[in-house]
Amino acid sequence: MRLPETASLALKVPNEALGKELLFAAAVKLYELGRLSSGAAAELASVPKPLFLAKLADFGVSTFDLKKDELQREMTLD
Repeated sequence: MRLPETASLALKVPNEALGKELLFAAAVKLYELGRLSSGAAAELASVPKPLFLAKLADFGVSTFDLKKDELQREMTLD
């Protein structure tokens, strides 16, 4: 997939890194929506889970905004 150069300029990200940036943003949003666990989102973003969780604040997403059943599921997945 070829990504537009205007997007990399607007995001101030080198064109070579734009795909990774977009995947990370998608992983964050899918995590925020509850469609991916933190582990699955980290895997999509190709980063270790602790780094993914640490970077959520950069996107305004709470790390621990889990409901009780989601927290239990997260604990059994790891």
